[in-house]
Amino acid sequence: MNFDLTEDRQMLQDSLRRYLGDKYQIEHRNKVAYAEPFHDPAKWGELTELGALFALAPEDAGGMGGAGFDISVVFEELGRVLCPEPVLGALMASRLMTAAGADQEALLSGETRYAVGLGELDAPYDLSGLSTTVKDGKVSGRKSVVYGGQAADVFLIAAKDGDSLSVYEVQASDASVTGYAMMDGAGAAEVVLEDAPAKLLLADADAAIEDAVNAGVVALCSEAVGAMDVLHKMTVEYLGQRKQFGRPIGTFQVLQHRAVDMLTEIEQSRSIVIKAAAELGGPDATRYASMAKNLIGRAGRLVAEEAIQMHGGIAMTWEYPGSHYAKRIIMIDAQLGDTDYHLSRVAQVA
Repeated sequence: MNFDLTEDRQMLQDSLRRYLGDKYQIEHRNKVAYAEPFHDPAKWGELTELGALFALAPEDAGGMGGAGFDISVVFEELGRVLCPEPVLGALMASRLMTAAGADQEALLSGETRYAVGLGELDAPYDLSGLSTTVKDGKVSGRKSVVYGGQAADVFLIAAKDGDSLSVYEVQASDASVTGYAMMDGAGAAEVVLEDAPAKLLLADADAAIEDAVNAGVVALCSEAVGAMDVLHKMTVEYLGQRKQFGRPIGTFQVLQHRAVDMLTEIEQSRSIVIKAAAELGGPDATRYASMAKNLIGRAGRLVAEEAIQMHGGIAMTWEYPGSHYAKRIIMIDAQLGDTDYHLSRVAQVA
């Protein structure tokens, strides 16, 4: 199997790495991630001008990619700088709109920002327990932790429609939106809908919603790999600089072994992401997406904890970038299903 990126994906990766490395230094990232609107609207415009969102949609939907590897390339680069821009919501919305055959020009150009409302307080991951209802073209309910919802112009809302799920388009101006920064600084929102005017986007949407969630999981796992890779390099560099007993602590064999264990976990994570990305859109997509999320949830916690322990007290400070990488890696485990949920999902699919 050839693991090399295609020429187009390599160009996309290089462009994103140069742009994000220059424009999203950790100081700027922390400045915008924790203050409203919990991202940088100017940088959002520049990111979309680079064509990042077009890489998330297939050609027949107006994009230039849409495959699992396209998604993986984009989100791994976002993870390397902890970019807080609401790209996850755009990706999941694009998957739903592709399934519906809807026009995505405004989404892919970044002109209109979309977010997807799936989970609720009593049904954070398992959507069979949704209580959001639709009557006479109006939606009522509450969506919890809507990623990118604090900056959205349009929401795609999952609601019960008989025995299946449907997706409705709701303008943000017709909803009560409370935005906030999550633990790691990325933006989310609580969205309350009270007889909000809604337009049916997709009926019998169970399969499309599952595909959107799988795509989101692949994206988050790719982001985690990017963040873990940077945190590992940061840790190895620190081990070579910090001195104890007159020599760098990186010369102590026990710390070398722990650093190698971190790298092993990261490479295993990268491998399962490659497999999940390859299977996205296929019959085994759910199985491999959940396998990836479960493994990366466990590996990410180990990498974050080891990095903090080997750094010592400095890793707990706001000023040191490692603390923010550790928080983001841990937070990813809670998004779109944690390790326990995805373990049970694998068992159900099997």
